[in-house]
Amino acid sequence: MIHQIKSDYLSLTDIKQIIDSDYKLELSRESKDKIIACREYLDDKVKRSDRPIYGINTGFGSLCDTVIGQESLEQLQWNLVTSHACGMGDEVPHEIVKLMILLKIQGISQGHSGVQLVTVQRLIDFYNEGVYPVIYEQGSLGASGDLAPLAHMSLPLLGEGEVDYQGERISGKELNQKMGWKPIQLQSKEGLALLNGTQFMSAYATNLLLRLNHLSDWCDLAAAASIDAYDGRIDPFDELVHQVRPHQGQLDTAKAILANLAGSKMIERYKAHVQDPYCFRCAPQVHGASKDAISYATKVVETEINSVTDNPTIFIEEDKVISAGNFHGQPLALVLDFLAIATAELASISERRVYKLVSGTRGLPAFLVKKPGLNSGFMIAQYSAASAVSQNKQLATPASVDSIDSSNGQEDHVSMGANAATKLKRVVDNLEKIIGVEWLTACQGLDFRNEKSSPKIEAMKAKFRTQFAFIEEDLVMYPLMKKSRDFVVNN
Repeated sequence: MIHQIKSDYLSLTDIKQIIDSDYKLELSRESKDKIIACREYLDDKVKRSDRPIYGINTGFGSLCDTVIGQESLEQLQWNLVTSHACGMGDEVPHEIVKLMILLKIQGISQGHSGVQLVTVQRLIDFYNEGVYPVIYEQGSLGASGDLAPLAHMSLPLLGEGEVDYQGERISGKELNQKMGWKPIQLQSKEGLALLNGTQFMSAYATNLLLRLNHLSDWCDLAAAASIDAYDGRIDPFDELVHQVRPHQGQLDTAKAILANLAGSKMIERYKAHVQDPYCFRCAPQVHGASKDAISYATKVVETEINSVTDNPTIFIEEDKVISAGNFHGQPLALVLDFLAIATAELASISERRVYKLVSGTRGLPAFLVKKPGLNSGFMIAQYSAASAVSQNKQLATPASVDSIDSSNGQEDHVSMGANAATKLKRVVDNLEKIIGVEWLTACQGLDFRNEKSSPKIEAMKAKFRTQFAFIEEDLVMYPLMKKSRDFVVNN
């Protein structure tokens, strides 16, 4: 199947379909015409202008007042890409690299970037052929765009750098030989168009929001299973309570938990206790607030991925080439930090439910094992979840409030959105692990009960039990915890 790059709005749902269905990309006629027209305009503008135009016939950053001669404009762009490839740290996962390429194509195909058609087409070839430039996590300050990561993404266009292709790591030069490609000869402005932009931050944000939408549903399902395993009450989820405090996420969570518990025999039984701890009773308020954060972040990210974020920006009809700051990642940095806090809270309340389930109350044995003392059961599974929750608290410290002066003071306020993005990934990874522990624990707790939970929970538990037997006595736990995380991710 084919996805055409055109002016239409690209939503996260669209991206999920493109990725999940393994669509190939192609440029629409409209996009080709815009790219060609913008390139022709820029070439003419450079020829007829006797004034310096930032990044086109000048140096970069604090070197913006250094004028570059016409004969050196191609070399200027080659130098930009190669000198800016200063990434460090862990390698960016392939699924993020693929999104970076897709989002870069989406941005520079809108007719305001001055790139050559052949450059955009080569990026499309990378995407369609499964070519993954080797990119590193560290190096972007989240302003002037994601310079270092996008430089690494762009190196193979020049026959430089490294790529992963068909399970093999090869150089950009070897890739061109294998594919029968010639290196792209960058024209004026093209290096800037490739490197200025927020595609590293926005690729992480896109990937993590898609994961969080799935995990948010799992938080509600795991909470419902834990409520029944703990012999909790249904009252806190009554719609009347939430109609008088109608935050949308809160309403949605209460409705989801009621749906998850519909038909449960456990929830219908008489309760000797009149109230449950907050981690059960306040799930709509806590999960719901995180849902609202996810919803807000989605709007910001969708705006960003449909925007032009390189610099300078070209406006043909107005005959203007404007050097400004659309590469500044502050909108993304703030919501990425917001998401880290929201995600950390989902993990925190999940771990508290695990703690209650292993505490030996409400008719459950201590640590959810038949012979506690001889067996430690789920004692240390809760420790591990608590460790991840504690780490999340550290990772939830905002990156966006930091700024480090760079480029000799020309770039004196930066967003640190790239650090916010990679930090959020670790928080989301931890949430997956913690929900896996809660689900494993809740299923164990439910199997100590005489009554059945809801048909929905029992069906998911039955599917789970085809891979995970009830734990009768102590065994090596870590493989079960990892498999439970995988179950959450894949179901």
